[in-house]
Amino acid sequence: METKWLEDFVSLAETRSFSRSAQLRHVTQPAFSRRIQSLEAWAGVDLVDRSSYPTRLTAAGATLYEQALEVLQALQTTRAMLRGHTAPGQDVVEFAVPHTLAFTFFPAWVSGLREHFGPIKSRLIALNVHDAVTRLAEGNCDVLIAYHHPSQPYQLGSDRFDMVSLGQEVVAPYAKPDANGAPLFQLPGKPGQPLPYLAYAEGAYLGQMVDLILKGAPVPIHLDRVYETDMAEGLKAMALEGHGVAFLPHSAVQNELLAHKLVSALPPELASMQITMEVRAYRERPHITEQHRPGAAPQRVPATDAPHSAQALWDYLRASRAD
Repeated sequence: METKWLEDFVSLAETRSFSRSAQLRHVTQPAFSRRIQSLEAWAGVDLVDRSSYPTRLTAAGATLYEQALEVLQALQTTRAMLRGHTAPGQDVVEFAVPHTLAFTFFPAWVSGLREHFGPIKSRLIALNVHDAVTRLAEGNCDVLIAYHHPSQPYQLGSDRFDMVSLGQEVVAPYAKPDANGAPLFQLPGKPGQPLPYLAYAEGAYLGQMVDLILKGAPVPIHLDRVYETDMAEGLKAMALEGHGVAFLPHSAVQNELLAHKLVSALPPELASMQITMEVRAYRERPHITEQHRPGAAPQRVPATDAPHSAQALWDYLRASRAD
């Protein structure tokens, strides 16, 4: 049994909607339904009355809901206690990062950290966007790195969480080139000949960004959804094989663009069909101390031979932003 099944079930119990809970959990509705079914298989009893609308829990489901709240709270408390046993000098900074950023942005970013900040021990937890945000909100990581766009803000209030901007990311459409270097598939497509479209699964954060691009297109766009997945790397692999056009973060394709393995799928007149997101780092505010009181000037951390702590890293990031 996986704890995320309990988290899914609690969400379903509170929203009383499979579609709404799937959206909140950033998974497709079929995937969400399968996870609820897996929990029922583990429990050996039906937990949801599927004959009613809105969704209702069975008597067994109501019992599990109360127990699930206690179990999840106990696990969170236990995790916090265990993290308190970390020995001084053995700091490992734990990052929660959505899958796409984990593959594209994070490796190069850590390389830059080690060059300019100094040694750092890190642990990467790659998750979907919702679970990555939840991990920070529940105190189960040191730093969250995630995309940000004003149209899809996270519920991470500044009264509890600090934020540092790490840079920007542009999402645009790409396709495999033909023998002459031109894209095999170029927007906007035609009504009778839609372009094969490699899409993000419903609920994926980048999929929501692509929806904004398509809705703001200056001309009708004709696409035939032939493939979908949650991850940008999966779409890139399909695009490299010539299966269609995919909207991808620039950091995911910069090497392929230099090698001419992928090219822009936009003609000059549609060059505006892209979107710029911010890459942000978040962390929960520590207890206020004299050393780290609000308004205190962050100090750049000199490079040493010893790994730095999460607090030292955050001070460095704030100082870098100030520069």
